[in-house]
Amino acid sequence: MERPKQQALVFLLGAVLVGGVVGFSADRVFRRDDSSIAAKRAAMYDDLTLRPEQRAAMDSLFDARNCKYDAIFRPMQPALDTLKLETRGRINAILTPEQRVRLDTRRRDDDARKDAERQRMLAACRK
Repeated sequence: MERPKQQALVFLLGAVLVGGVVGFSADRVFRRDDSSIAAKRAAMYDDLTLRPEQRAAMDSLFDARNCKYDAIFRPMQPALDTLKLETRGRINAILTPEQRVRLDTRRRDDDARKDAERQRMLAACRK
C-alpha cells in the first residue's frame, strides 16, 4: 500500500513541476510588452547615460546588425512562417472557441507591433 502512495506523490509533484515550467514559458511567450525596440534602446541609453553622439553611433550599429540579420533570415522566412502557422493550428485545436478569439486578438496586436518594427528596420536598411 505504501508504494502506490509514493508513486502518486511523485506523479503529483511532477505534474506541479511541469505545470510551473509550462506556465512560466507561456508567460514569457505571451507576455504583453507594448514597449517598442526604440523605447527599449532609449531606456538602455538612459541607463548608460550616453551622450547624443554615442546614441547615434549605437543606433547605427544596431540598425546595421538588424539589416544583416534580415539578410540571413530572409531565405528561411517561408519555413519559419510555415512552422508558425502549423504551431498556431495545433494550439488552436487545444483551445475553446472563446480562448481562440482572445488569443487571436493577442496575436493580431503582436503581429502588428512586429510588422511596424520590421518596417522601421527595413527603412533603416534602405538608407
